[in-house]
Amino acid sequence: MTRRVIEYRLPERFIVGTVGMPGERVFYLQARSAGALTAVAFEKQQAIVLAERIDQLLDEVRSSRDPENLVPETAPVELLDSDPLDMPILEEFRVGAMALGWDETAMNVVIEAHAISDEDSPVPELGEDGTDGPDTLRVWISAPYARAFAERVRLVSQAGRPPCPFCQQPLEADGHICPKANGYKRRV
Repeated sequence: MTRRVIEYRLPERFIVGTVGMPGERVFYLQARSAGALTAVAFEKQQAIVLAERIDQLLDEVRSSRDPENLVPETAPVELLDSDPLDMPILEEFRVGAMALGWDETAMNVVIEAHAISDEDSPVPELGEDGTDGPDTLRVWISAPYARAFAERVRLVSQAGRPPCPFCQQPLEADGHICPKANGYKRRV
């Protein structure tokens, strides 16, 4: 099967959002530009790690090679997006691996989300467009937009179930088996 590479250069909108109730939410990475809309499903932990890595990348670029101060230290308020996902949500694929990089010439962050592959094909290198390998969503976003994207990821991921005050695991509505309570079910 031929690999699809879906690209968005400086999309109108690039966000992480969820569908479902806390504890059963499905996380989506969604890009929109010029009437095209793409959504890929991925795990909450992947979203959290992506936000952390974006901030690390931007901090490194800011400190080492940003003479014009194009990389903001924090997310610009005017770029924060709190609107829900665009409809309809048609899942292109489920993300298995991700890649992140810095496009030095365009001064943009490049994010790649690769589909879970049934074959034993290796994950392509960042920017590789060969015909073999998993389907890929590739998005270029500006540094200020990347900061705002990472901030939204943090807000969306924290909006789920509250953590247990003892073990920090997510609480279910009817309590949970708390390891700090030696296996007894706590109701908080």
